[in-house]
Amino acid sequence: MESLESTRFCSVALLLLISLLWSQLPTSLAQQENERNPTIRTMEDFSGYPIHEPGQFGSISLASSLSVDAPGLQKQIEELSSFSDAPSPSVTRVLYTDKDVLARSYVKNLMTLAGLSVREDAVGNIFGKWDGSEPSLPAVATGSHIDAIPYSGKYDGVVGVLGAIEAINVLKRSGFKPKRSLEIILFTSEEPTRFGISCLGSRLLAGSKELAETLKTTVVDGQNVSFIEAARSAGYAEDEDLSSVFLKKGSYFAFIELHIEQGPILEDEGLDIGVVTAIAAPASLKVEFEGNGGHAGAVLMPYRNDAGLAAAELALAVEKHVLESESIDTVGTVGILELHPGAINSIPSKSHLEIDTRDIDEGRRNTVIKKIEESANTIARKRKVKLTEFKIVNQDPPALSDKLVIKKMAEASTELNLSHKMMISRAYHDSLFMARISPMGMIFIPCYKGYSHKPEEYSSPEDMANGVKVLSLTLAKLSLD
Repeated sequence: MESLESTRFCSVALLLLISLLWSQLPTSLAQQENERNPTIRTMEDFSGYPIHEPGQFGSISLASSLSVDAPGLQKQIEELSSFSDAPSPSVTRVLYTDKDVLARSYVKNLMTLAGLSVREDAVGNIFGKWDGSEPSLPAVATGSHIDAIPYSGKYDGVVGVLGAIEAINVLKRSGFKPKRSLEIILFTSEEPTRFGISCLGSRLLAGSKELAETLKTTVVDGQNVSFIEAARSAGYAEDEDLSSVFLKKGSYFAFIELHIEQGPILEDEGLDIGVVTAIAAPASLKVEFEGNGGHAGAVLMPYRNDAGLAAAELALAVEKHVLESESIDTVGTVGILELHPGAINSIPSKSHLEIDTRDIDEGRRNTVIKKIEESANTIARKRKVKLTEFKIVNQDPPALSDKLVIKKMAEASTELNLSHKMMISRAYHDSLFMARISPMGMIFIPCYKGYSHKPEEYSSPEDMANGVKVLSLTLAKLSLD
């Protein structure tokens, strides 16, 4: 009898303690909790005491319960890097190749193991969804890409895909229950490696009718394989009408992309997290000159029409015009310069340049493009060669992160006791195009010396875990909004 009385006393004391703790929380939070879950309300009425589910007190409590499997995430990154057409530590994973298809299968399997429902669209964008308690509401999305340019690293894009899957696992382990569904997107071909089009999958999701038509008719790779042929070889594009990929504006409540910084700022300043406020506006140009060529020994210097020197002069002009903007945010790169016939003893008769220039200020960047075109014409006249092509391949506007998403990312960092700073992304990301569909934001984590697009690319397990925690908490906050 004494034992029974003691047990009853302990039970009552425990319930009183829970009641006292609950009373310390803001009244509105308790009310919101009860309104959100009728089962909890019924149980409270029956017992006479307030209760809660794990992970539902609020974001501070949830933050303390988030646990990332950092070794497991690192292991997955290593495993995914093995699907490569280049020897380790380099990674080469090009759109629709055998290695790309195997890598996609690997990610789809991880999504399935995480309990997500998986689907793919006509170009191979892959979606993994965790249904919320109110699935009719627009979902909160996250994700990135896994394709890799030749001889690059293991982390670019990959952290945002595998990290997103781990973020879902983190939330599930914490006992969190989303209201809005959470969805992971693996974007097709963020890199322009095979078909010269960057962010191919996200451009289509954003509803680019021009791109959809171009892909059906004129786009081929370096081996003259059409996009449709390549897509079908990988199991996609059964129907050539790619408009089925398009998403309506408002399809998602928000989109967040976790990514390595690809620059040195966070590492140099000893900071944990970058909260991205804007993505620079990129533009790509193709330029071709045509001269007469001839024998390198027989044609005297005054009589030459050297297409190679015209290209070299334009490359220097690109640098000049970028620096004239007097803004650190204006950049320009001649990433491709090819000469024909490409023999040491032959004067180049043709030259081909591909130029990348970008800025967070669209007008300033467009001024640089105009000056580059003027220089190309002036150089052609001066050197008596023909400017046979000056083509603006793409000229995208910049994207601003959404204020609410920025607020939630910053709050998550603070609640997790992680240092952060507001910063601009000068690199191109799928988020640029997702901003046309939904409110957007990006989370940056440090990477070694800012290296990217090279084998030395590296982000530590600790930094990745920090990024995953911020992503998890941000997804949770937005899901309950």
